[in-house]
Amino acid sequence: MTILDEIIAYKRKEVAERAETHPIKLLEKSIYFPSKCVSLKHYIQREDKSGIIAEFKRKSPSKGMINEFAAIEKISIGYMQAGASALSVLTDIHFFGGKNEDLTTARKFNFCPILRKDFTVSEYQIIEAKSIGADAILLIAAVLTKEEIKQFTALAHQLGLEVLLEVHTQEELEKYIPEIKLVGINNRNLKTFEVDFENSIRLVQQLPLDTVKIAESGISDPKNIVELKQHGFEGFLIGENFMKTASPELECKRFIEQINSKLVIPDEA
Repeated sequence: MTILDEIIAYKRKEVAERAETHPIKLLEKSIYFPSKCVSLKHYIQREDKSGIIAEFKRKSPSKGMINEFAAIEKISIGYMQAGASALSVLTDIHFFGGKNEDLTTARKFNFCPILRKDFTVSEYQIIEAKSIGADAILLIAAVLTKEEIKQFTALAHQLGLEVLLEVHTQEELEKYIPEIKLVGINNRNLKTFEVDFENSIRLVQQLPLDTVKIAESGISDPKNIVELKQHGFEGFLIGENFMKTASPELECKRFIEQINSKLVIPDEA
């Protein structure tokens, strides 16, 4: 059994238990349920933003504990002040040390798109995402059929949520559907957790022109962003590179400042 298999098996059991204690009728009473979502697609394409989706996570299956005592309020506010386009918040408890309350806290202090980063295997989780204040959900092609992706996307759009489809291989890319306008290409193999940075560049050329392309994982140098932009990427999901430092929000600020300096073309003498 791979790490991903283990995560999904645990997630199905966890979601079934949560659905019993927090039924959908209760979720629909949330103050966030009738709220209009903020567009992740729009914010990534804003010229005054960096394109970075700054991620908040305390640990991962591959790295173990990354930043156990990180404060979501301080870091999420700092990310946005640094010029990030959006936030990604891990809500998986068992493997990533996250919780739904992290996303809700980020929502209280930030008017920006928030991606709920989790392993979506049920329609229940999509309704739950809306109830905790998310603007977008992640669908991982490696763990879903094309039919499930269609079904989950339809429900998400019905609720006003945007969908980020994550792919890693050619086979997973074939599960793409035109209704999805945000596609993330993961440099990390979720079965082995090994990182291949060139993976994004190999696959991105096959996506339709009107999709917003997002590179995920393995981005640790501002030079990576400059190169990826040249290949058509507009968004860049970065988590561990920031979270492993004592002050993730300050590292994010430094990183974005370096990106901006590298993208500035000097005047000719």
